[in-house]
Amino acid sequence: MVSLHSWQRPLTTLTLCLQAIGLIEASPRPTQDQPTVNVRNGTLGGVYSPEYDQDYFLGIPFAQPPVGQLRFRNPQPLNETWDGVKQVTEYADECYGYGSDTWVLGNPVSEDCLTLNVIRPHGVKGPLPVGLWIHGGGFYEGGNQDPRYNLSFIVEQSVLAKQPFIGIGINYRLHAFGLLYGEELAAEGSSNFAFRDQRLAMQWVQENIAAFGGDPAQVTIWGESAGAISVANHLVAFGGRDDKLFRAGIMESGWAPGRYPNVSDSERTYRRITDATNCSSPVTGSSLDCLRSLPIDVLSPILNSTIQGAWSAVNDGDFIQGHSGTDMWLNGNFVKVPVLVGHNRDEGTAFSVKGVDTTEDFISKVLLPTGVDNSTASILEILYPDIPAIGIPPTLKGRPPASVFGRQWKRATAFTGDYDEYAPRRMMQKAFARHDVANYGYVFNVVPAGVPPTTGSTHFQEVAFVFHNTQGLGYKNVVASNPFANVPKSYFTMAKIMSRMWVSFIATLDPNQSGVTSEIWPKYDAEDGHIMIFDTEDPRLAFSMPDTDRAEAIEYLSYLYTTVFNKP
Repeated sequence: MVSLHSWQRPLTTLTLCLQAIGLIEASPRPTQDQPTVNVRNGTLGGVYSPEYDQDYFLGIPFAQPPVGQLRFRNPQPLNETWDGVKQVTEYADECYGYGSDTWVLGNPVSEDCLTLNVIRPHGVKGPLPVGLWIHGGGFYEGGNQDPRYNLSFIVEQSVLAKQPFIGIGINYRLHAFGLLYGEELAAEGSSNFAFRDQRLAMQWVQENIAAFGGDPAQVTIWGESAGAISVANHLVAFGGRDDKLFRAGIMESGWAPGRYPNVSDSERTYRRITDATNCSSPVTGSSLDCLRSLPIDVLSPILNSTIQGAWSAVNDGDFIQGHSGTDMWLNGNFVKVPVLVGHNRDEGTAFSVKGVDTTEDFISKVLLPTGVDNSTASILEILYPDIPAIGIPPTLKGRPPASVFGRQWKRATAFTGDYDEYAPRRMMQKAFARHDVANYGYVFNVVPAGVPPTTGSTHFQEVAFVFHNTQGLGYKNVVASNPFANVPKSYFTMAKIMSRMWVSFIATLDPNQSGVTSEIWPKYDAEDGHIMIFDTEDPRLAFSMPDTDRAEAIEYLSYLYTTVFNKP
């Protein structure tokens, strides 16, 4: 899955030229060395990578293109077949998205984007476990072309570990295309398209992965940020119904939300869109008919420039059957499969508001926007005191200077990180343990190269280590810094440890079969939980510790999640 290999693009251009002058057939037959598989819809022809000794099958459609009258509808299964060999040797377009992951990388986008990539070790006998990666990006950007999600490196590590697995990366609809909701959509039963796209990709895997040498009974769904939230949503989907689409889950910095928006919440965003597109009062048909008929060149700029929405799963009474993810965890309404879940130490620096200089700022800008009242805010003010030494990130020594960050930046980010990640993760792990579900927790505590002290070990930083992307592929495009540039050897060792532990979990459901460390990653216990710490400043690099960081404050936040934060 290495992006834009030098051998790949010129070959494709030459092929097109030869087709144009009639020297080769427009529908090429497989070459002697081309890997092929027979799936339900026909034969697929991939490409062999001698560099990684892997077979790539790229841009495989798993659904009908969601265009025209299928825009803003639940995805439909692929209903086409083909004769001969369908060439799947290049990435397909990503779904429409709006953000740096799309703009800076410059990946092509279209509505016809429901495709997946399969990366398998060449010549390894199956049936092999499967790791299905769901990319992040806040549900408004990203895609499976992003070179930072290159699966070749971790699949290579799986072979070296003698625990080979097949990697799959999927696209799903984003922004309004994937998560628009409102009264008209509810009436026709259309909702949560992004997650239904992911679900249909999982069903495609169940039906077809055996042809690639994979085992449909050994699928782990796996994601970071919005991808981790997606995994969590699939665990609670349809009231926790187990459709046997996966046997395990990995959630990096994401969880099912405390409260799902309902149709009334979503209608406000829907109306903003219909107003902006002049679809509120169409001459014929409904506003939804109008939205579906708009040319993409008209609709996309409007969504990009004027519409802000909290794009997330919605409580539609079907895919999501409750108002609160917290309630579903606590009540046991989730699929009982092993999970690996964690986050980064300084998550709060990615999400906290800036310019917090005083306690009054802390209350008004950080605490009250969560929905708490003044008396609750006064308790939180005490639990999160203005003491820089105990705030985050600890890489920022002392109190930051008066600047855009604010003099109480470390206080604000400590609370925000606990509110967004620490408390929900700890609650979720305790719920899993109390329902006898094997689960493993972690905190990642490494600051990659080029990351400033005000940021620390923030959101997304673990991805390069998990994917064993020690080349820093794709990072210079987005953040202008290779996370492994001029770093100690311990960083490379850490990448090997983490990628092998993730491989071990995908292959065996136990991260302790990695073969690269003697440290034991304990299963989480509801009364005495221990988590794995990944820290290049510690000579052990990976070691377990009690999950007690800021225990009193996080316990109070957990209480608020069952009372205030998840109110209907």
